[in-house]
Amino acid sequence: MIYDEAIVARGLTRYYGRTAVARELNFVVPRGSVTALLGLNGAGKTTTIRMLMGLLAPTRGHSSVLGCDSQRLQPDQRAKIGYMVEGHYLLPWMRVGDYAGYSSAGYSFWDSKLFNAIVREFGIEPSMRAGRLSRGQRAGVSLALTLAGDPELLILDDPALGLDPVSSRALNETLLQFAGRDDRTILLSSHSLNDVERVADRVLVMVDGKLKVDAALDEFTRRVGCWRLHSNGGQSGSLRSIAGLIDSRRVGESEYQITVADPDQETIAAIHRLDPAAERSDPSFDEAVVAYLSRHRRGSSFLQPVVEG
Repeated sequence: MIYDEAIVARGLTRYYGRTAVARELNFVVPRGSVTALLGLNGAGKTTTIRMLMGLLAPTRGHSSVLGCDSQRLQPDQRAKIGYMVEGHYLLPWMRVGDYAGYSSAGYSFWDSKLFNAIVREFGIEPSMRAGRLSRGQRAGVSLALTLAGDPELLILDDPALGLDPVSSRALNETLLQFAGRDDRTILLSSHSLNDVERVADRVLVMVDGKLKVDAALDEFTRRVGCWRLHSNGGQSGSLRSIAGLIDSRRVGESEYQITVADPDQETIAAIHRLDPAAERSDPSFDEAVVAYLSRHRRGSSFLQPVVEG
């Protein structure tokens, strides 16, 4: 069966005690897309992924993966999902080739040639024991095990964690090849913004368990603007009057840099009332993301813009 939406989350919420780790998440991952899930440590990304995979029950809300309720995924449905967990844990005593034989038993289709090609890309021989592999090589084995079953959907939780530049490049090239097929979908959680910008076409940004951004990658940067204000116009109390304010920070002794979501003519006029000489610049992708993840973040978002009083 063909689905236009590989993943759907509606009101997805998870509490631990009185603490909300994920709050009212509503998003769609289109089939055939590469969607990046971004956020600081503790933002709720792994909890969200575990709910999508049916490994953790939501406090409320629901989600579906490949048209199936996440909490009712059957073995044949899970076989269509390649899930790569954070950390790339492997049993140290097993040989890489044994891992392939063990894992292939759980799939109706197993591509041995693809598995071997991926591990070779990471400089690995099937006879090597997992305990002797570098972190990058363990990531390569994990990726090979994930892809050899020919999944329709890849869900990757921080796959580039701790990788050296060569291993990171090999990972990205493999993901790009996988994503080249229109019927394949990737949800990628990552802290590597350079990697995300290279492989993703959509971005989700979580802050304190809430979804703040849900947009195409190019749309995201278009909808964010930066301004430099002289300090006489950039007092923090005055900045709160700016609609859509994401972040403000002092730059040197005499200027502020502010980042604003969805600036319109009224917003621009408010900025120039504070400082007629304010200069606008277009942020790079990583600058826009970091502004959202800043410790000085405001409550504004693309989903529900807020004007602070």
